[in-house]
Amino acid sequence: MKVAAYAIRKTLQHYANSGYLLIATALLAFVAANTAFSEAYFSLWEKNIYFRIGDFDILTHHGVPMTVMQFINDALMAVFFFAVGLEIKREVLVGELSSFKKAALPVIGALGGVIIPITVYSLIAEGAEQMQGAAIPMATDIAFSLGILSLFGRRVPIGLKIFLATLAVADDLIGITVIAVFYTDSLYPEYLVYAAVLFAIMIAGMRFRVSSKMFYIIMGTGVWFLFLNSGIHPTIAGVLTAFCVPARPQMKTSRFINEIKEVLAEFPASDGHRKGKNRILSPEQMNMLKNVESASDKVISPLQDLEDSLHPLVNYLIIPLFAFANAGVSLDGITLQNLATGVTPAVAAGLFVGKFAGILSFSAIAIRMKISEKPQGVTWRSLAGVSALGGIGFTVSFFISSLAFGEEHARLLSDAKLGIIAGSLLSGLAGWIILKKTLPEIAGEDTPE
Repeated sequence: MKVAAYAIRKTLQHYANSGYLLIATALLAFVAANTAFSEAYFSLWEKNIYFRIGDFDILTHHGVPMTVMQFINDALMAVFFFAVGLEIKREVLVGELSSFKKAALPVIGALGGVIIPITVYSLIAEGAEQMQGAAIPMATDIAFSLGILSLFGRRVPIGLKIFLATLAVADDLIGITVIAVFYTDSLYPEYLVYAAVLFAIMIAGMRFRVSSKMFYIIMGTGVWFLFLNSGIHPTIAGVLTAFCVPARPQMKTSRFINEIKEVLAEFPASDGHRKGKNRILSPEQMNMLKNVESASDKVISPLQDLEDSLHPLVNYLIIPLFAFANAGVSLDGITLQNLATGVTPAVAAGLFVGKFAGILSFSAIAIRMKISEKPQGVTWRSLAGVSALGGIGFTVSFFISSLAFGEEHARLLSDAKLGIIAGSLLSGLAGWIILKKTLPEIAGEDTPE
């Protein structure tokens, strides 16, 4: 239990720390877009980027090179969704989504956090063109929301943190499905056939316990390129590739422990080591330690190893870079009409009102109908606070807005981004106020319902 609790705390801390960085880069982007640096800021994302191997450039879409913005949104975000896919697979196999009892409450809450925000958006948006953005307010940003939750330190019951994190994972899974189904361009079947062949090879590799992480990375990169040119959004390739990565280690833990014991028992003692002199290992000692290192690699599954390795890259580079590229919203041309009607208020209300109402009401229904139970140490008021934090859409909301509107609807895209910022800020502030007033001084203390 102690090891599991440590792993949970470490994962949550990763998200919390990246949340602070996300806030900083978003603010920096907003400043850059509305100061003397605005021209340089916006022109940077329009520059072309290349990655050539001979005459072949992998960063092309039907021969057209990617811009820096497309590289961030289509290539780097594929790595982000690959990490999300690994996390979803782990949660389904052994985590909070591994059984109906564990998964019921956050999954039902996530469904409410999708249905109600889309409904709220649809009531405010005007016309078919604006309705393309109906999925924008359905997302919950796990890094941002856990970052705010972490401000309360030990006052937060572990059950509340797990509920929010699992809800965000379930939310991502729904978001991935929406992206795949509703934001697909015209299809080019020949590329999908080639991608299916590569997937079949990866599935065979998983079945035959191919544990080489490079095998799945190379094959996944190939699938990404084929998806990029097929019409299906390439980030979906990251998720599907993650599902093919084996979750079973090559070596059982019991065998690993026995091998370590044997090495320790036979490890040659250092002879003639004198104080003040460097200790140089003998060749025999070096070989034994290398055997231990090799065994250590085999006892960790490729899925867990990749997930752990990708956390720093995704949380401290890819997501902040994505935020810096996408959160820069120019206030030039913004009028009171933009703020009062159309996409901006639809997105803001969807996040601020819809997410809160949807997560809390659906969670309450699940608990009242005894489909699930409240997590230990969680009160109705603290659940309301976390439901408000669920309205922090940010990363995935920005991503969906770029798919919904794109360059051909630049004004709507700017309005959507402004609505995301407003809705996320209001949700974060509301969640912080509610939790500040309701959380006990020390986690685990009794509080009134």
